[in-house]
Amino acid sequence: MRRPVDGEVHVHYGQIYVESDPEGFGPGLDEAFAGQTSGLCGAAIPGALWLTTGLHTGCVGFTVEVLDDAPPLDPVWEDVVEVSFRPLSERSVLMEWAGEAVWELDLAETDYRVRYSAQGMDQATETDTRPDTEPQVDRYLLQLWPAPLAPDRVIRQTAAIAAYWHDYARKQPPPPTPGERAEAERLARLAQEQADKERRLAHEQREWGGQLPSQALRCVGGNVRGLLPFDAALVHAIDAAGPELQCRVALLAARRASAAAGLADLDWITAALTALAEGRPLPPPFDDIERMWEALHSDPRVPDRAVGQAIPPERPPFRAPGTPKSPEPAPQRAPQPPVTGPAASAMRSGDSPGPSAPRTTGSPRYTVQVTLGPPDPSLRVSQPHMALPALIGAAEPDPLRAALDAVYAAVVTYGEDYPTLLEEVWAECEGNNRRLGTRPSR
Repeated sequence: MRRPVDGEVHVHYGQIYVESDPEGFGPGLDEAFAGQTSGLCGAAIPGALWLTTGLHTGCVGFTVEVLDDAPPLDPVWEDVVEVSFRPLSERSVLMEWAGEAVWELDLAETDYRVRYSAQGMDQATETDTRPDTEPQVDRYLLQLWPAPLAPDRVIRQTAAIAAYWHDYARKQPPPPTPGERAEAERLARLAQEQADKERRLAHEQREWGGQLPSQALRCVGGNVRGLLPFDAALVHAIDAAGPELQCRVALLAARRASAAAGLADLDWITAALTALAEGRPLPPPFDDIERMWEALHSDPRVPDRAVGQAIPPERPPFRAPGTPKSPEPAPQRAPQPPVTGPAASAMRSGDSPGPSAPRTTGSPRYTVQVTLGPPDPSLRVSQPHMALPALIGAAEPDPLRAALDAVYAAVVTYGEDYPTLLEEVWAECEGNNRRLGTRPSR
């Protein structure tokens, strides 16, 4: 015989537990006694026992004995019940309410018969709460030994409170069968998977402006997610327009960005725009990114132009399907997506983005500035540095990516005046759809 527990334990709400589920913190009352005839030791939940005490709050005498065979029944115990129990894991513990303290029981993963014996339950119920300075009122003995599964039973009943709990247990519906429990768990898992799927789809739909993206948009890469916050409907319209219009949009964006930055009359910019219009590769210095930036920095004809940052329109925060509506804080401005590609390295170390930024000669040093949160409208960006990625983007071999990257770079180049650019791109898309007899949706 072993006695892993022998002394006093603290109870709250007249309960203490045996738990063998590593994730468990004690069973629920109704489920623990479902289908039982005895109401002092609830064993209806696999791997757990609910042990009822007469004392509501305080310390009770408590002993746990692990035996090899069924022990004789001691007449000193006033109320006695038996149940069957099988641990769910190698670790079984006696656990106080809310897991405040545990005692290791070292039970094997086998079938046990459990006898729970009580003394002084009615007196403890009347006492209700026992301070540490008061004498012990009730005590309990929990005995376990290997035995085949068998129905629960009341062996001895004396206390009125024990009769009350036995009556309570007999009014509970029977517990689910293992098959019913497995089916309920399966249905709950499927429901959770479906809810997760709906949440992901709703989030994706919101990110793409209210409609799910085509496979082409999902795979296009580049700066598509940079353009989405500014005009998601335009992104879908460009996607649906087809390669011919996408090429025209890319060229339009590259031309408008160059003009806005004051670069359109430079010979090497004109040559690049001509190559784009004729479907040829970009000429030098655009064949080498470092040479392209060096040309920009060293050409004295490049104007020092700056513009306030382009800030996308506000959007309400995401609310998952099934989430009840509640007062929401004022929406924050969406953070400006970072520029990718050559423009990400276009800021020179130590340069100010304003028009008074000094020019340097020789090989420039570059740095990337990363900010978190909404863009600061007071910050200004260099338009020439933002315009060159529009030409690089427009030269992408994939027409869809070329259009999206070029339009995004042009949006950044236009800065706070970006709606003017987007209106012109929309006009191009709408004109194309009028020719085809279809209409894009804004």
